[in-house]
Amino acid sequence: MSTSLLPTSASLVVPFEKPAPRPLLPSILHAPEQRAQFDGSRNGRIGRDTAVPKRDYDTPRVIHPAVNISPSHLVGRRAVTRQGVTAEIVRAKSLDRIESRFRAPMHLLVMCERGVRREGDTFVEGLPRSTLRDLSRKLTFVPAGHEYHEWQDPRVPMRLAYFYFDPAQLPVQDDPAATGTPMAPRLFFEDEALSCTAHKLLTLVESPETNNQPYFEALGIVLAHELVRANGGRPCVKSPARGGLAPWQQRIVVDYIEENVAQLIPLAILAGLVRLSPHYFCRAFKQSFHVPPHHYHSRRRIEHAKMLLARPTCSVTEIGLALGYSTTSSFTSAFRKAAGRTPTEYRRNLT
Repeated sequence: MSTSLLPTSASLVVPFEKPAPRPLLPSILHAPEQRAQFDGSRNGRIGRDTAVPKRDYDTPRVIHPAVNISPSHLVGRRAVTRQGVTAEIVRAKSLDRIESRFRAPMHLLVMCERGVRREGDTFVEGLPRSTLRDLSRKLTFVPAGHEYHEWQDPRVPMRLAYFYFDPAQLPVQDDPAATGTPMAPRLFFEDEALSCTAHKLLTLVESPETNNQPYFEALGIVLAHELVRANGGRPCVKSPARGGLAPWQQRIVVDYIEENVAQLIPLAILAGLVRLSPHYFCRAFKQSFHVPPHHYHSRRRIEHAKMLLARPTCSVTEIGLALGYSTTSSFTSAFRKAAGRTPTEYRRNLT
């Protein structure tokens, strides 16, 4: 049996099922009679061009490595593997809490088609954690060997896709963007070209047919090239876009500040999120928002404080502590400087 992590010649098509519990990195099934369940031919063996599976919804998954999702019975999964690329669709069957983990010598691209969580936390090694609530249309890239961990209490049934790339088989050697620099992790970004190609691949996963194999392989090559180009072949951008931060950079920074408004946020963290040096980031941020990053953060704190002051059940002291101020006097001073009155005076004028 081949020892390759992703088979390059065989075509594996896996329908949605209720998978049995498995380890973090499940092994490929080793019994010939079990692998034959995926064959579309009559002789019970997997052929080189096989693409039509038996419609057996109890057939276990055989892709390896794969994102470990627990509890596994809460999701349905379907995957197709060809030419070093695996595309997998994952659908949540309930609104129960789920947890995902991955670390392997494979690149992983995560695309959330639909997802809003009440609570949750996403971590990609090398980047700050994120508690972003609305994950719809967001992409995450996990380079080979990096840890990926996510948990969430979904507000709506989640639908997402995983794309696994074997670094040794990525057909991007001639891509000018592939400079040899290690691929950098990215968390919750948007890229129209990547998303468009990924959606085309998922259409083939949902409706697998024998004559779709060349098209799937071609799309896999395109997706690999677009992934390298989106990454830029380098961990950071040398200079900001003219006129300030690009729209995708603005969304990432604003979302992160909103999620961590009560925390002290180092400038280096914000710069790293959008792959800029702190010097370029500070200049680009001011061009986009007309204030330095720390002033913008302070303003957002005060705006959150105003919303909380409208709730009579919260005391001024509680609000100050909730927003990260060490004392009531420091909160009062910052609020008066920004709003022209103390928190108590502001609340009194609301009634």
